[in-house]
This record gives sequence, C-alpha cells and structure tokens, in this order.
Amino acid sequence: MRLGVEAALVEGRLLPGDVAIDDGRIQAVGLDGVGRGIAVPGFVDLQVNGFAGVDFLGADADGFAAAGEALLETGVTAYLPTLITSDETDLLPAIASVPMRAPGPRILGVHLEGPFLSPARLGTHRLAARRDPDPALLERLLAAGRVRLVTLAPELPGALELVDLLHGRGVVVSLGHSNATAAEAHAAFDRGVRAVTHVFNAMRPLAHRDPGIVGAALVRPDVFLQAIVDGVHLDPDIVRLLWRVGAGRLSLVTDAIAGAGLGDGTYALGEIEIVVADDVVRSEDGMLAGSALTMIEAVRNLVAVDVPLERALEAATSVPARLLGDTTVGRLAPGGPADVVVLDDTLEVVRTLVGGESLVAG
Repeated sequence: MRLGVEAALVEGRLLPGDVAIDDGRIQAVGLDGVGRGIAVPGFVDLQVNGFAGVDFLGADADGFAAAGEALLETGVTAYLPTLITSDETDLLPAIASVPMRAPGPRILGVHLEGPFLSPARLGTHRLAARRDPDPALLERLLAAGRVRLVTLAPELPGALELVDLLHGRGVVVSLGHSNATAAEAHAAFDRGVRAVTHVFNAMRPLAHRDPGIVGAALVRPDVFLQAIVDGVHLDPDIVRLLWRVGAGRLSLVTDAIAGAGLGDGTYALGEIEIVVADDVVRSEDGMLAGSALTMIEAVRNLVAVDVPLERALEAATSVPARLLGDTTVGRLAPGGPADVVVLDDTLEVVRTLVGGESLVAG
C-alpha cells in the first residue's frame, strides 16, 4: 500500500517521494510518484490526563477506547496516560486499569505525576494526597501496573533514593512540581534524571541569582525539556528561548485534560473540578490545571515562533521517544512500525495509521 504523499519526515528531514507500507511496517520511502501532503511519524505525548470527556484516573476500558479514538484525530499514535497526585486507594486501581493494549494509539505505560511533590509547588494537585518519598509506597505503585515515567520533587528528603529505585526498575524520572534550587536539581541530574516536567510551570522561577530547576536544566545538554506550548503556559518569547537553548531536547506535551477536544465546560481532573473557558483550563481558584491543547496544535504553535517544521515535528515524535528510551515509536524508517500521520499544507491531520492500519482517514 502507498500513502500517496509528496514527502516524508525521515531522520529529521523531509525526503521527497511517496511511502509504501506492507504488513504493518514501513516498506520504502522516497518512491517516485505524484502525491499530496507529508507523512510524519505518529505523535508521542508523554503527558495526557484525559481526553474527549474521559479522565484517566477513573477510566475503564471503554473510556480508554473513546479517548484513544479522539486522540488519533489529533495525530497521536502513542501516549502515556497520566495520573495526578491522588490517594493510594485511588491510584492503585487506576494504574491497574490502564490497558496494555486498547483500540487506537499505543499505550506506552503510565506517567505518575506525583504523589512525591513539593507542597510549595502543587498547582492543582491535592495537598491531602501528596506524600513525602516513601519507598514502600512506591513499590506498591510500581507493582500495580506498567509505570514508565514518574514526576517527583528532588529536594524532598529521600527523593534521590527513589530516583535510584526507579532507575533500577527501568522507569524514567522527571523533575516537576518542585521548589528545588539549582544545586538540588543538578544533584538529581547527576544521579541520572534526564527530564523536566512542563518546564517553567509549577517550579521555582528562574532568577539571576537563583536559577532553580529551570536554569539547571537549560544549561544541561543531557536534560530533556518538556513544554506545554499552548500560548498560555509559556509566553512565546519563553518558547523561543527554550528552542534556542534546547533545540533537539525540547519535547512537546499537551498535559491534556478530559475537556480537551470538547470545548468550554466543566470537567473532572481526578477529584478536582476544573473549568475550560476560551481553551484555557483552570481550577475553581483560578490556578492553571492542565490544558485543552492537542499535539497538532502544539506543533503549529512551535512553527509559529519560527521553529523549522521538521524540527517542530521532531519535538512531537523522535524527541519524546528518546526521552522515554523507546525505539519503537517516533520514527518513520524502512522496517519500522507504520505509525504515521499524513498532514496537509496547513498542518491539518488528514490520515492517521497505527501499525499500517488507517484509523483516521479524511
């Protein structure tokens, strides 16, 4: 089967020519022929709290199927359902309920955003459910399901021991919801932490004599910068700064909540009631509480601040895949899985394929 495209994003550049798929894998690229649009690797989103009316903290199999179907329409072919800070009695069954396989995008595992977060930088996370680092609790959470990514605050007593435990289990660690100083952040990065969760948001602000996590991450070429590029969480000039300092390690995330894809209204984020108004998500006290962003919108927003298209697409594909250490997603190459998004000239999603199967077709 041929896709009928004029070019494909292969190893970071747009290669002219069509793409052939056979038995769920990319057979060839750069084939002669006349086509329209570009084929790019399916988007990889490492922070999705919910989508299309589904909050993942309380979702069942039908909920994951419904959210997955809607995510496909935005170009996402692989993602991490994200569970915010909650009581253990809620977290354990929520982790266990995340299916290994579901219709739609590939579910790569679970992102636990908490509960080992700073009480000073919780955002909308519930203080009552926050916990200090507790290896026994972490062991129970890891035993409940396939946890792939954990966000924690490195300055908490015992946090670095949790980092060691997580790395020993092959779990990626990201710093976030933290009041850490630059020294405390560097100590975690030296321990092997390689990412920051929604950089600039819910962390000690960058200051000229107190750079915090942000400053430490910006000067570390070995640290990935996860960013919500929705025009709300970050000023466009901050996005430009992130790109100029961190090109090639900037990873787009949506931090999408249940209302994403549905428009204005009142929705749930775990036990928290949130309101979407004019595409901005806030809790009742006015705090930002995730986003209504889609990944294709994030790509467009990155292009709008003068990031080259090929590099903006990498920030939604190969970069998050590298962050997670997953070689099965985020690439379009002969022999690899045919998880592909076809985009038109206006960067609208025309077609989405997972394993060579067209699940969205315009």
